[in-house]
Amino acid sequence: MKTKIYELDGKQGNEIDTPKYFSEKIRADIVAKVLEIKKTKQPYGSSPIAGLQASASGKLIHRRHVWKSQYGRGMSRIPRKKMSRRGSQFNWVGATSPNTRGGRRAHPPKAASMINTLSVNKKEYDIALLSALSATANKDYLIKKYERVEKTDAHFPLIVDSKITSLKAKELQSSLKKILGDLFEVAIQKKKIRAGKGKLRGRKYKKNAGLLLVLGKDEKIKSSLFDIVSVNELGVGDLAQGGLGRLTIYTQKAIEELNKRLIKK
Repeated sequence: MKTKIYELDGKQGNEIDTPKYFSEKIRADIVAKVLEIKKTKQPYGSSPIAGLQASASGKLIHRRHVWKSQYGRGMSRIPRKKMSRRGSQFNWVGATSPNTRGGRRAHPPKAASMINTLSVNKKEYDIALLSALSATANKDYLIKKYERVEKTDAHFPLIVDSKITSLKAKELQSSLKKILGDLFEVAIQKKKIRAGKGKLRGRKYKKNAGLLLVLGKDEKIKSSLFDIVSVNELGVGDLAQGGLGRLTIYTQKAIEELNKRLIKK
């Protein structure tokens, strides 16, 4: 099969042979497994000594024949600390225990349990990467993700001339409008305020995945409208963000370097 390269004006130019990795079998199960393993979470938790910072002299024991003991006083066996003393008389308050004021939490979140220690086999990761690449060229997967793909005449995978990297911001935007047509609206990343209580829980904003532009190693573009990634940093998380079939544009140089990287696989 042949794939046409888009020029900067949105017209289709030269043809190249479609790389084999764009027609690989798509293993959605392995991609899902890799994405789950690659998840990261910011560990959080209470201080290890929270609620335990009472002075050592204030801690009581529950044993007979010991001065300053709780034994035989009709006191509940919760841990206490000494607030004041008059001779052999003490003013004690409950402490440390979760059911006391200023005490520690019963089951606090533990940072150690939030550190991801999972790993993935190299062969499985390679299969997931090829599947994610193949899904960016598979119109069925793209239609599932973006309904308007069905109404466009775009040919996938989307490959553009490497001259696109020399364009300035406004020129780049107008060039992408010509190449993508109606898909340009879903290509731009949009940030909006989340509905519901999530706003109060550290996730106030939502952002769509938008377009992914894959560049060659030495190519550079600066833009806040969409995600940009170099070939040598390209991973499953980039290609399958928000699900398989992400809208992706490859530069001609990126395809050449992908061929070198994946030709053995």
